[in-house]
Amino acid sequence: MISPPEYIRSIRPYVPGKPVEELERELGIKGAVKLASNENPLGPSPEARKAVSRVLSELNRYPDGGGFYLKRELSGRLGVPAESLILGNGSNELIDIAVRTFMVAGDEAVMATPSFVVYPISTRSVGGRAVEVPLRRWRHDLERMAEEIGQRTKIVFVANPNNPTGTINHDREFREFMKRVPEGVLVVIDEAYREYVQDERYPDSLEYLREGRDVLILRTFSKAYGLAGLRIGYGIAKEGIVAEMNKVREPFNTNTAAQVAAVASLRDVEHVRRSVALNEEGKNYLYGEFKRLGLQFIPTEANFIYIRLDRPMASELYDRMLRLGVIIRPMGDEALRITIGLPEENRVLVEALERVLPALR
Repeated sequence: MISPPEYIRSIRPYVPGKPVEELERELGIKGAVKLASNENPLGPSPEARKAVSRVLSELNRYPDGGGFYLKRELSGRLGVPAESLILGNGSNELIDIAVRTFMVAGDEAVMATPSFVVYPISTRSVGGRAVEVPLRRWRHDLERMAEEIGQRTKIVFVANPNNPTGTINHDREFREFMKRVPEGVLVVIDEAYREYVQDERYPDSLEYLREGRDVLILRTFSKAYGLAGLRIGYGIAKEGIVAEMNKVREPFNTNTAAQVAAVASLRDVEHVRRSVALNEEGKNYLYGEFKRLGLQFIPTEANFIYIRLDRPMASELYDRMLRLGVIIRPMGDEALRITIGLPEENRVLVEALERVLPALR
């Protein structure tokens, strides 16, 4: 059999969860609650659903490869030219495009660990080296990350809020970090969960774009906007950076339904407001219940909560919860990531934890 290069063989692939329906069939359960993938439990905006239904008869046509209407909507809202915008099959694809555009074998990308698993996968897929810097107090150690930037560094990834911890880096420390990033290094600021942030110290990343810095700001419609199944995200950068990335981007990488749904979602401000309010309500409820159950957790600025376990039992806890119809995400041996769901889903989660935890302690 044909063999790939060593740097491909060494990649640990992302392992997705099984469809809920298949898990229910395998385990003989019904009504499973999925709290593993950080999705918006309210679903998409009603306006987005209407927009998608209106284009169903046009699905025999290729989508708008330039995303004209969505870029126009984003341009007006963000105050940036359309030429500074690039659309992606989720912001996830834009990470891969950035790496393929600006890195070659032997180059380095600096990132935190644990953080979004796609950063090291994309980096290694081009023969690059992922320089992983441990979190400090569960947040990006920006000081240490700046120190790790070397001659071969082409990209620095900063997830803000971070996945899986839900933590953010504040404006002041981020500005100090940016002062230390040399010219010619692209800082990818991944803001997939930005709509959920409540902390007033959250950085305005567009400031760095206005200053002419080499930044790529990533945002998505998969989280607060509830369009995860349509895969649509966008990047914001200097026109020259976007122009180079467009050379690598596939011609029709975002589909028609996704584009019209994204435009409608941007206009439905009330739906996003309700989604964020529901998340805050669920967050506060789960904080109280986790404390009552003796679970250690990291306060979050996203729509999920990172649970720290006192011993290696994440897999067993996940397994037992699964058999009770609650799907969560193990993060290594001693941590879990749990998505904040609807009120009833959160209550089902807590009831399942009440049944499972005593047997594991």
